[in-house]
Amino acid sequence: MKIFLPNAAYIKNFDSFLDHFDSKNDKKLKITTHEKWVNVHPAILTLVAALALKIGPDNVIIDDVTAKSGHYLDRMGLYALINASSPFEIKEHESAGKFIPLTVIKNQTEQSKFITDMIPMLHLPPDKADAIKYTVGELVRNVLEHSKSFNGAIVAAQYYQKSNVIRLGICDTGIGVWQSISRSWSAKTNLEALHLALQPGITGTTKREGGTEDNAGAGLFFIKSMLAISRNYFLIYSGTAIFRLLKRRKTIGFPKLNANPVADRHSETNTAPFFQGTLVAVDISLDDTQEFTAILGAIRAIYSTAIKERKKARYKKPQFI
Repeated sequence: MKIFLPNAAYIKNFDSFLDHFDSKNDKKLKITTHEKWVNVHPAILTLVAALALKIGPDNVIIDDVTAKSGHYLDRMGLYALINASSPFEIKEHESAGKFIPLTVIKNQTEQSKFITDMIPMLHLPPDKADAIKYTVGELVRNVLEHSKSFNGAIVAAQYYQKSNVIRLGICDTGIGVWQSISRSWSAKTNLEALHLALQPGITGTTKREGGTEDNAGAGLFFIKSMLAISRNYFLIYSGTAIFRLLKRRKTIGFPKLNANPVADRHSETNTAPFFQGTLVAVDISLDDTQEFTAILGAIRAIYSTAIKERKKARYKKPQFI
């Protein structure tokens, strides 16, 4: 495999990053960087780290980094995570409120610690931080419950003061969304599996609409809906499929919520380089958090409506004996 870390790679231009991602030969991983500058979304670092952990540190090669910002890879913990020797000598500053380096989460205790470490990054009073903490918790919980990844979830986050945005990435090298969803639902392609995973009340643990008491199939739907309404970016990549939520156009009044993700303003593909696992990338604008309480209420309402409509449609189908 080959990965190139460019001078600018974020959710909105993720396609350009993929142009330099070669997922063939999963026994070796070669990492190269832009010669002058490295500037990537934390999610891309989680993808690199997850692949490196899967194949083992002895099979990872990082070319000499000449970029002035190359020390960013060290500070975000990439070298340490894959047991590679760092060429940089840096003075570590306090990270609280600024970023969380690459972190491995394998259980609920580690999940709780990660969310606790995120709180200073939110720069918000507790009542306005709850929705974001919920979002992050749901993303990690999805990995722990569905991915069957030996290495758990690889997470990283960074706060960008100028834009007042938190960028977050969560990646695993587990079974992928298609295999997880297909345990209970019919999906012909990786992309169809993503569509199902983003709909309310659908989970790979049961064919029952609305899921179970322990898993309601609400996590990704809630997250996608929150980010859609607050005009933030969201991306999920698994197998050969990518679904990328684009910023919705501004509207007067409360925007419409869509149970079907295809109805949201988005881009998608089913021809991406094959990735065995799941990557989720989100941007959360802290300027929009005042709307999150209302958003959660609206999301819960459409969740219930969507479940009822899908049940009604199923029972209306002709029954042949």
